[in-house]
Amino acid sequence: MGSYCVNVFLDEAQEKKIQEAGLGDQIVQVEGKKAVKVPVGDKEHKKLLKAFPDLKFDSSDACVLPDPATKTLLDIVTTSKTVDCMKVAIIKLYNPLAGKELRSKVL
Repeated sequence: MGSYCVNVFLDEAQEKKIQEAGLGDQIVQVEGKKAVKVPVGDKEHKKLLKAFPDLKFDSSDACVLPDPATKTLLDIVTTSKTVDCMKVAIIKLYNPLAGKELRSKVL
Protein backbone atom coordinates (compact mmCIF):
# COMPACT_ATOMS: atom_id res chain seq x y z
CA MET A 1 0.00 0.00 0.00
CA GLY A 2 1.24 3.45 -0.86
CA SER A 3 1.76 6.28 1.56
CA TYR A 4 -1.06 8.41 0.13
CA CYS A 5 -4.50 9.02 1.59
CA VAL A 6 -7.73 10.86 0.94
CA ASN A 7 -9.13 12.95 3.79
CA VAL A 8 -12.91 12.78 3.99
CA PHE A 9 -14.07 15.61 6.25
CA LEU A 10 -17.28 14.81 8.14
CA ASP A 11 -20.28 16.84 9.14
CA GLU A 12 -22.48 15.59 12.02
CA ALA A 13 -24.72 13.38 9.82
CA GLN A 14 -21.73 11.82 8.06
CA GLU A 15 -19.99 11.24 11.39
CA LYS A 16 -23.10 9.43 12.62
CA LYS A 17 -23.05 7.20 9.50
CA ILE A 18 -19.40 6.34 10.15
CA GLN A 19 -20.20 5.53 13.78
CA GLU A 20 -23.14 3.32 12.72
CA ALA A 21 -20.87 1.46 10.30
CA GLY A 22 -18.63 0.56 13.25
CA LEU A 23 -15.80 2.83 12.10
CA GLY A 24 -15.84 5.35 14.94
CA ASP A 25 -12.26 4.43 15.79
CA GLN A 26 -11.21 5.62 12.31
CA ILE A 27 -12.33 9.23 12.93
CA VAL A 28 -9.35 11.55 13.44
CA GLN A 29 -8.77 15.29 13.78
CA VAL A 30 -7.30 16.89 10.65
CA GLU A 31 -6.81 20.65 10.62
CA GLY A 32 -9.21 20.93 13.56
CA LYS A 33 -12.02 19.04 11.77
CA LYS A 34 -13.22 15.48 12.12
CA ALA A 35 -12.22 13.29 9.19
CA VAL A 36 -11.65 9.75 8.00
CA LYS A 37 -8.40 8.92 6.21
CA VAL A 38 -8.80 6.49 3.30
CA PRO A 39 -5.48 4.89 2.28
CA VAL A 40 -4.58 5.11 -1.41
CA GLY A 41 -2.20 2.75 -3.21
CA ASP A 42 0.27 3.87 -5.86
CA LYS A 43 -1.90 2.69 -8.79
CA GLU A 44 -5.00 4.37 -7.36
CA HIS A 45 -2.95 7.54 -6.76
CA LYS A 46 -2.08 7.69 -10.47
CA LYS A 47 -5.70 7.09 -11.47
CA LEU A 48 -6.93 9.80 -9.09
CA LEU A 49 -4.49 12.28 -10.65
CA LYS A 50 -5.80 11.36 -14.13
CA ALA A 51 -9.43 11.57 -13.04
CA PHE A 52 -8.98 14.85 -11.15
CA PRO A 53 -6.15 16.87 -12.80
CA ASP A 54 -6.55 19.72 -10.27
CA LEU A 55 -6.11 17.37 -7.29
CA LYS A 56 -3.37 18.53 -4.92
CA PHE A 57 -1.61 16.38 -2.34
CA ASP A 58 -0.22 18.18 0.71
CA SER A 59 3.12 17.59 2.45
CA SER A 60 1.70 14.52 4.23
CA ASP A 61 0.59 13.06 0.84
CA ALA A 62 -3.09 13.59 1.65
CA CYS A 63 -5.75 15.16 -0.56
CA VAL A 64 -9.43 16.06 -0.53
CA LEU A 65 -11.61 14.96 -3.44
CA PRO A 66 -14.24 17.23 -5.05
CA ASP A 67 -17.71 17.04 -3.41
CA PRO A 68 -19.44 14.47 -5.68
CA ALA A 69 -16.45 12.11 -5.46
CA THR A 70 -16.23 12.58 -1.69
CA LYS A 71 -19.90 11.61 -1.33
CA THR A 72 -19.33 8.50 -3.46
CA LEU A 73 -16.26 7.54 -1.44
CA LEU A 74 -18.08 8.07 1.86
CA ASP A 75 -20.97 5.87 0.63
CA ILE A 76 -18.49 3.11 -0.24
CA VAL A 77 -16.75 3.41 3.14
CA THR A 78 -20.04 3.13 5.06
CA THR A 79 -21.38 0.30 2.87
CA SER A 80 -18.19 -1.78 2.96
CA LYS A 81 -17.59 -0.88 6.64
CA THR A 82 -13.87 -0.36 6.05
CA VAL A 83 -11.63 2.56 5.09
CA ASP A 84 -9.44 0.21 3.05
CA CYS A 85 -11.73 0.40 0.02
CA MET A 86 -9.92 2.57 -2.54
CA LYS A 87 -9.47 -0.32 -5.00
CA VAL A 88 -13.26 -0.64 -5.17
CA ALA A 89 -13.90 3.12 -5.02
CA ILE A 90 -11.54 3.89 -7.89
CA ILE A 91 -13.82 1.93 -10.24
CA LYS A 92 -16.62 4.43 -9.54
CA LEU A 93 -14.40 7.50 -9.33
CA TYR A 94 -12.16 6.98 -12.36
CA ASN A 95 -13.65 6.91 -15.84
CA PRO A 96 -10.80 6.65 -18.38
CA LEU A 97 -13.15 7.37 -21.29
CA ALA A 98 -14.62 10.57 -19.87
CA GLY A 99 -14.53 13.36 -22.43
CA LYS A 100 -13.34 11.11 -25.26
CA GLU A 101 -15.25 10.75 -28.48
CA LEU A 102 -16.71 7.33 -29.12
CA ARG A 103 -15.31 5.60 -32.19
CA SER A 104 -16.48 2.54 -34.01
CA LYS A 105 -14.88 0.40 -36.67
CA VAL A 106 -16.35 0.66 -40.14
CA LEU A 107 -16.43 -2.64 -41.97
